Amino acid sequence: MQLNYHFFKFLCPELQGLIQHMRVYECFSQHKDELIIGLSDGQKERYIRANLTPSQTCLSFPSEFKRSKKNNISLFKEIIDEEVNQVKVLEYERAFTINFLSGKVLLFKMHGTRSNILYYPNEQALPESLFRNELKEDAALSIEALRNPLSPTRERFTELGGNAARFMPTLGKLPRRWLKDQGYLEMSLEKKWLLMERLLDMLAHPLFSIIKDNDEYLLTLLPADEKLFQTDDPIEAANEYFRYAVVYQLFEKEKKKVIKDLEEKKKRTSAYLEKTSGKLTELELGASPAQLADIIMANLHQIPATSKEATVFDFYNNREIRLEMKPEISPQKHAENLYRKAKNRKIEVQQLQKNIREKENYLLEITGFLEEVKAIDNFKELKVFVKEKNLNNANKKGVQETIPYKSFSIDGFEVLVGKSAKANDELLRHYTWKEDLWLHARDIQGSHTILKFKSGQSFPSSTIERAAELAAYYSKNRNESLAAVVYTPCKFVRKVKGSAPGAVMVDKEKVIMVRPRGPLTTTSS
Repeated sequence: MQLNYHFFKFLCPELQGLIQHMRVYECFSQHKDELIIGLSDGQKERYIRANLTPSQTCLSFPSEFKRSKKNNISLFKEIIDEEVNQVKVLEYERAFTINFLSGKVLLFKMHGTRSNILYYPNEQALPESLFRNELKEDAALSIEALRNPLSPTRERFTELGGNAARFMPTLGKLPRRWLKDQGYLEMSLEKKWLLMERLLDMLAHPLFSIIKDNDEYLLTLLPADEKLFQTDDPIEAANEYFRYAVVYQLFEKEKKKVIKDLEEKKKRTSAYLEKTSGKLTELELGASPAQLADIIMANLHQIPATSKEATVFDFYNNREIRLEMKPEISPQKHAENLYRKAKNRKIEVQQLQKNIREKENYLLEITGFLEEVKAIDNFKELKVFVKEKNLNNANKKGVQETIPYKSFSIDGFEVLVGKSAKANDELLRHYTWKEDLWLHARDIQGSHTILKFKSGQSFPSSTIERAAELAAYYSKNRNESLAAVVYTPCKFVRKVKGSAPGAVMVDKEKVIMVRPRGPLTTTSS
């Protein structure tokens, strides 16, 4: 349960015995949903630590607490130096008050996501200050309005027709579940009353157990078979519950996040290995373009210079085959292009093999990390592990984002590809020269691609084609079989003032049709 009336009716007398006649000497917050109250009688100290996180509303009462030297704020200055007189539970409510000798009151309203702590100058007044100011309706909440005098009698139970929620609205999740599991809903009114009496009797005995239910720590007064902790002391129960519900829960949440991130990386790496291994097999088993180039060169005398197709003898497989030719280039030039593709294929195979080796090593590393993190059982060790293994990618990502482009090498030419729309603007403004070649997928969102100029060298058509393939790949046309890419020297590309990020005006552009292809055959940095 989140702390409720059945717990507070035992807690408040014990807490009064602990802090009565102590004076408040500090009241502060150093976390958004946590309030610390320090009390002392001149000899010993006691603290009230209230955690009002919506998911976990709980209290603890440590004898020591170190206040941070920074990042904290003093609150409820009205109760400083006030002497505690009484600690009172509000009947059948998830709330209690600390009443001071002067008449001032501090109300602890422990209503789950609506929990709050309110200061009243006296019990009859409206609150003058709130811990959670965003709960605006609490500004008009009187203590009297919270009092909920119920009559837990058989007569009232009968009048309500055995409706457990109306008869005892403060039962909480576990007692309601217990009734349901006992078959309460199907019982006669007489049997329902007997079962309700049995439940209220269990709730009237101070034996507190901490259990884990669906990854949530709960404090209950019901009998528990698999309990993590048990005590008849409500102060000890509150302190231990705080440790489980706040400290352990936070650790387990962070641990699950690390495990989830590692498992996601493992899944992505395995998928990459499967896909890349398939592509490598396809390249290794497929016919090399060099063989087709050899066939063309062996049959040059039979292939007309401007033909679209030709029938030639394939001496590799001892048969005649029909070739598709490009009439705009000579058969010899066509063969040269095929030899270049064969060379690129060899480079691609080598790159794929390298990538597979690296990813296989990475997969082994991630698998080892997963085994290690699953064995960690405390927050400190987890933080050290995450730092040592560099698993927190937030800072790493921030460093990468300072460079607005990805860098590749094609045929000895450097190619820069913008990382985002804003990065495209920065790339064009700070990293280009007028003779560099600008490329972009035509009429579609995508990265600016810059082919860097080298003094004394013109851009080979094959290099422009490969850069265009990258520009198409880093665009919305990535999954198309063929895409149009425009290109022009950077001196003909200009940014119009006030235009959207990445938007430019282009003059004297040319168009090339290419197959979108990623950086597998390039060198990336």
